[in-house]
Amino acid sequence: MTDETVLILGAGPAGLSAAYECINRDVRPIVLDKENTVGGMARTNNCKGYYFDIGGHRFFTKNQRIGRLWQDMLGDDFLKVDRMSRIYHQGRFFNYPLDFINTLSNLGIAESLLIVLSYCKAQLLPYPQERSFEEWVINRFGSRLYRTFLKTYTEKVWGIPCHKIQSGWAEQRIKGLSLMSAVSNALIGTQKARSLINEFHYPLKGPGMMWQRFQQAILAGGGRVELNSKAVGLNHKNGRITGVTYIHNEKTVEVPVGHLISSIPITRLVSLLEPKTPDEIYKAAHRLSYRAFIIVGLVVDKKDLFPDQWLYIHSPNVQVGRIQNFKNWSSAMVPDPRKTSVGMEYFCTEGDEIWTMPDSDLTEMASRELSELGLAHMDDIQDSFVMRQPNAYPIYDHSYQKQLDIIRDFLGTIDNLQTIGRNGMHRYNNMDHSMLTGVLAVENIFGENHDLWDLNVDRGYLEEDDKTADRKLIPEKILTQTFARMDKLAFATAVGSVLGLIFFIATIWPVIIEGDMVDPRLILLAQYFIGYTVTIKGAFVASAYSFGWGFLLGWLFAYLRNLFIGLYIFRAKKKAELLSLRDFFDHL
Repeated sequence: MTDETVLILGAGPAGLSAAYECINRDVRPIVLDKENTVGGMARTNNCKGYYFDIGGHRFFTKNQRIGRLWQDMLGDDFLKVDRMSRIYHQGRFFNYPLDFINTLSNLGIAESLLIVLSYCKAQLLPYPQERSFEEWVINRFGSRLYRTFLKTYTEKVWGIPCHKIQSGWAEQRIKGLSLMSAVSNALIGTQKARSLINEFHYPLKGPGMMWQRFQQAILAGGGRVELNSKAVGLNHKNGRITGVTYIHNEKTVEVPVGHLISSIPITRLVSLLEPKTPDEIYKAAHRLSYRAFIIVGLVVDKKDLFPDQWLYIHSPNVQVGRIQNFKNWSSAMVPDPRKTSVGMEYFCTEGDEIWTMPDSDLTEMASRELSELGLAHMDDIQDSFVMRQPNAYPIYDHSYQKQLDIIRDFLGTIDNLQTIGRNGMHRYNNMDHSMLTGVLAVENIFGENHDLWDLNVDRGYLEEDDKTADRKLIPEKILTQTFARMDKLAFATAVGSVLGLIFFIATIWPVIIEGDMVDPRLILLAQYFIGYTVTIKGAFVASAYSFGWGFLLGWLFAYLRNLFIGLYIFRAKKKAELLSLRDFFDHL
């Protein structure tokens, strides 16, 4: 390969990780990004000395490779932060995850009892067919808990009613519901909530600090990071990308390409291909959709507002979904310790009422809602900043997988093109997964054969090493055999037959072999078996009685065993569901 063979679209975590891996392999890549700063959705905006994180990015992974990379980049500037985040509902703070005493004291005994009764009703009378996210959640947690803590926030994030969200989305986002994993976890504690952690790392001045260090390392290694550079054409021929056309500072530039790695939205990637893709591919790309994101940064003339890094806002009376308190992420995010900076987060869709709202109106709405929630007074707000992020969250609607498969099959015909990251793969993943796709894409260039689309975040590929996880898990075959339902009739028949045979032999043996020498203990059986004698006839009588009692005891044992195993598995499964629900909001 020549030095400028590898071209990377997008200077977010995925693209920069790919570029840095190129530098480590003595290849000098070109990175293009249309923005004026690196970091993509994980960038940090500096507004008059106040640092605003676009969304609040925790750095947490169990993948050692990514963890070392983060630590090497920042060293002592990579802080360890104790997590605190709560739900703000009806003027009260609820611990997150929910705990019994705090929830009971906030909701009151009556409301808590109604939640329990609603849960019991859902277990007794579930929806027979789970067609929507709403039905899926109600079947597991009851309608009252769903409406109190899940419905409003979920609809704020996705902008559609919960009954229109596919149930399959819930199954993907709330993991831990496999019977085998639930039982294995109950036995040896193999699973923990993937993102709900008590502490995490965070750069001293926000995540943008991390990506600036990546940028510096890439430049020092001879690579190029071209900002304010928007790709406008991807030339392909005979199943290969041959060149990229982009506009840099109003000048059109064309560069030949040996390998192209793209982290830009896959929908835009398809639209840039020249010659144009077939209509089927083009239409599939435009059927994929995204949720956008606006953060209104407010500088408040108060030293402390609340101790959390962020709050989940469930009230339907305000449109804000989350509130970040950047001072609690890192004190260096706020230049004046007497003040506080918060980020009011609004989930929206490009072109809708919130997205098109003027900055002044957004500021007024955010200030008013912060005051209405009782967290600050409008008079204390001294400054504001508005930041918009398109294509923030890939939407998993009813047809997205079908459309994505069509696009993947087509892009798979282009040998030297790989897509990486959240937008490049239309996958709602975490930052460490995005970075790993970038690293492995470069390894593919050097002869490896990683299937990037097959990297399964939910199997613990990133937050826990696969081999370690495999060692911890009990093999499914063993669990299946151990917890298989016992056939009551078969077991009862077997126990009865064995007991009948034992008593038959015990009676017939002295009659045939010993003659008049009879064990006196056998005669005592007549007190329990009516009509029993130590004779051939008595042997059949004893066999019949013992078979009957053995059958009854065997059936009762199998019934109780199945009952207790069923209750145990039910409890283990519910525990896994609740454990997974704990980090539900983190995955929205």
